[in-house]
Amino acid sequence: MINWMKYRYLYLVFSLLIIIPGLISLARFGLKLSIDFTGGSIMQIEQLVEPASAVIDAAKDLNLQVITSSDQAVTLRLNNINQDQVDEIITKLKSKNKDVKLASFESLGPSLGAETVKKTLSAVLLAAALLLIHISRAFKQLKFGVSAILAMLHDSLVLLGIFSILGHFANVETDLLFVTAALTILSFSVHDTIVVFDRIRELQKRNLNLSMKDLADRAVSETMIRSLVNSLTIIFMLVALVLLGGPSTRSFSLALLIGSISGAYSSPFTAVPLLVIWEDIQNRRKK
Repeated sequence: MINWMKYRYLYLVFSLLIIIPGLISLARFGLKLSIDFTGGSIMQIEQLVEPASAVIDAAKDLNLQVITSSDQAVTLRLNNINQDQVDEIITKLKSKNKDVKLASFESLGPSLGAETVKKTLSAVLLAAALLLIHISRAFKQLKFGVSAILAMLHDSLVLLGIFSILGHFANVETDLLFVTAALTILSFSVHDTIVVFDRIRELQKRNLNLSMKDLADRAVSETMIRSLVNSLTIIFMLVALVLLGGPSTRSFSLALLIGSISGAYSSPFTAVPLLVIWEDIQNRRKK
């Protein structure tokens, strides 16, 4: 049996080394929010003959922000505009490249964007509260619920921090698909944590004299192969989606990939060490 929990503080330090740069980026740059949150307009321009670079150059000449581009389409982001303004932009683009045409146009008001932010935060807080209550009742100890929620918070901070850095340096936007990915990752992380916690509970019933540290070592050793196989299956699929998927789903796949890696790490190396440290503190207070 491997003495996993011998390095429990080192695992937490490693997590902090990843989380702290992300927090600094969040404080300084924030997230690069899409129009789903900020409001605005999105135009997708298609061209029949010229390469995408020609449309990109024409758009930049008109001070239009280019979000994504492919061989046959360019997506532009603007402030809220009406149909007349859209027609005017298309006319100006056609004066520089006669082959362009409007493929789609979408506009979202800032009030709806603010409501989306509010609902997103409410959903995360509600999910965390319900999970805390459920896990604490299922394992009949508050420390199990708190450790699981802190591990979930770890995954959220890792994901937000990395996307803040990517948003500033690589122009990666945070949209509603990112929210979907974040909530999916939270459930994945908690599921893996519960598997390890359940193993600790089973071992505790059969080995009353073992310390929490020894129980945790055995539980992590017995569930590690299962967790690795399960996580790597998901991670390999997501790597393929990030590398080969289209631009519209790439940030979603990337968020799932980052969250899956973080969740696979946090279950045995964040949630379980926190549980052991909690037990250590309780024992010292009893003495």
